[in-house]
Amino acid sequence: MSGPNPGDSPDDPPASDDTDGDWTHRRDDAGNDTAEGMGTDSQTNSDDRVTIEDDGIVHWFLKAEEGNVVFARDILSSVAIVAVIGLLLFAVSGIWPPLVAVESGSMEPNMEKGDLIFVIDQDRFVGDDPAGDTGIVPLEDGEENGHERFDQPGDVIVFQPNGEEHQTPIIHRAHFWVEEGENWVDTKADDDIIGDTSCDDIDTCPAQHDGFITKGDANEGYDQQYGAQEGQSDVVKSEWVTGKARFGIPWLGHIRLTFDSILGGMLAPGPVIDSVPASDSAVAATQLGIAGTTGAAGAAGGVGVALNRYRD
Repeated sequence: MSGPNPGDSPDDPPASDDTDGDWTHRRDDAGNDTAEGMGTDSQTNSDDRVTIEDDGIVHWFLKAEEGNVVFARDILSSVAIVAVIGLLLFAVSGIWPPLVAVESGSMEPNMEKGDLIFVIDQDRFVGDDPAGDTGIVPLEDGEENGHERFDQPGDVIVFQPNGEEHQTPIIHRAHFWVEEGENWVDTKADDDIIGDTSCDDIDTCPAQHDGFITKGDANEGYDQQYGAQEGQSDVVKSEWVTGKARFGIPWLGHIRLTFDSILGGMLAPGPVIDSVPASDSAVAATQLGIAGTTGAAGAAGGVGVALNRYRD
């Protein structure tokens, strides 16, 4: 029969390493017995758990691992990414929305359907010899000084036809600047474009005010050749210009076009206007919106959802 070792105090813990409940008994180097407390697994897990009461709602939201909280956190992360991208684009472009999605072909092959176009204020990144008091270099000056946008001389501009805000904006190339009363058909129009048309044949000549003569790269005639009464535009005043195209990203505009086709145009309120017989074309201004659920996919989707409609 065994008993306590000689010299052991009745109150001392056993010399061996035994675990009794929440205590572990060990003998140190000097021969003294020590007792160490150990928490249970349930106590440890409870101590590590993040709660609103102990940690505050912000810390809880950022650290909690519950499924609904993680999902909501990913949604807000996507929104934040989209918002940052939108602010950066706005800071560079100076206008809102800074993106347009090409819907048809009057600017082909230099702008294809589904391209996403970055648009800037006309007073930013101004080339040499801009027309009048504008920041826009038309094609006739671009041919002389080498200023090119989208593979041809001159700036491509976005403008409100006839200055009417309810009309869908147009994106076309500025060909030349005319002054009030100018017979631009005889003084500046390209014979290969204007053909046999005379100033007497169109209602935009002589020019009733200063402005731009514009044309889609794929169209056969000037927008003003068809005239304001036929669905295009009068001579484009500088104040009708809402921006100029800086560069394009192929295919990315299809995100917006797909959402619009699925939702029947609800993403782009306002009239959809057919362009003149020369070519049917349109673009859509892409506001940075929110689409998608988590991470980068949410951010990428968000770039192409909330949109207004343009034409070209």
